[in-house]
Amino acid sequence: MSGTDLRGFYLRYIGALNAHEIHRMDEFIGDGTTLNGEPGTRDQVVSVLNGLIDAVPDFHWEPREIVVDGDRLAARLTNTGTPAKEWLGVAPTGASFEIVEYAVYQVRDGRFVHMTALHDAGTLRRQLGA
Repeated sequence: MSGTDLRGFYLRYIGALNAHEIHRMDEFIGDGTTLNGEPGTRDQVVSVLNGLIDAVPDFHWEPREIVVDGDRLAARLTNTGTPAKEWLGVAPTGASFEIVEYAVYQVRDGRFVHMTALHDAGTLRRQLGA
């Protein structure tokens, strides 16, 4: 994929996430992938995403910066939402959150084969009232 193609691919992925079309993840994620440095599967990613959407039905990813280098992509996003169920060990209080996420991906054969994401869990928990 060219840099422009990879950027478009990533924006389609984010669009599917924001539409909560988790059933479409086979379009974006390889059968086997590395998740935060550990071997994983697409099914594991789907399970995490379904759990996230279940707990935070309005979870939203907003890309702020995207950098492409060959088959790798890095993004800085703003994540927002209001948990409706216990999430990350915190009972819902009606409080919303807004945090920054940094993510790095590698794409091979048109799908993610490496996915790493980092966010400030401490800030997130404070915003939720933990």
